[in-house]
Amino acid sequence: MDLHLAGKVAVVTGASKGIGLAITRSLAAEGVRVVAGARTGSAELDVLADQKGVHPVQVDLTTPDGPATLITEAVNRFDAIDILVNNVGAVRPRLQGFLAVTDEDWNWAMTINFFAAVRTMRAALPHLVTRSGASIITISSVNAFLPDPSVIDYSAAKGALTNLCKSLSKEYGGTVRVNTISPGPVQTDLWLGDDGVAATVARANDTTAETVARQAAADTSTGRFTYPQEIANLVLYLASNHADNITGSDFLIDGGLIKTLQ
Repeated sequence: MDLHLAGKVAVVTGASKGIGLAITRSLAAEGVRVVAGARTGSAELDVLADQKGVHPVQVDLTTPDGPATLITEAVNRFDAIDILVNNVGAVRPRLQGFLAVTDEDWNWAMTINFFAAVRTMRAALPHLVTRSGASIITISSVNAFLPDPSVIDYSAAKGALTNLCKSLSKEYGGTVRVNTISPGPVQTDLWLGDDGVAATVARANDTTAETVARQAAADTSTGRFTYPQEIANLVLYLASNHADNITGSDFLIDGGLIKTLQ
């Protein structure tokens, strides 16, 4: 299937690893010129920059000016933006309960999971509205509608993010399509890294990260985590003209974790 993406310009946040790296690699393979924003680089991103013409930008998207800096860099380099992928995000399990979550914890979670996207979209939309077929795709989470006290601040931030994107899809429906993707557990460092969810929960419960991950996978219908490439494939479709009449939608990719109708 020809996705007709060649020559377009995309900005991807949180692009140095995991889901963001898979999205960056997949867009570049389709001939998209990708501005890849991340706080730190990675060897994998360097390879893409050398072989695929990806343009990495090291920027801290949790700062008030970071998102606008990234968008300005993209426009200065390519004169336009057609696609924005809000991917940057992070989670810190809160295993001591709600009362132990401080204002600093809340500020951290809301900044990286919500305000980074708010600021990036605010900077990008004046450029996106000038482009035919422009699209914003935001990586949210099943926790946007599956509140979990162990990630209470993350869940609240993702709920706000999905709500915001739905609102923007109404305001900009005639010019920019705005959709969200809500993954369940994904095979990335966020879940499986040394300081990821599985390891953190395991340390608190005197078990192993492998056991925690295995239990999380067993909660899905497919019995496994989602692969980053599977999310990237969905991003490609939503960014393409094959999805021209899809906006304001949220797409679950969770292996059947959510068992109820939304």
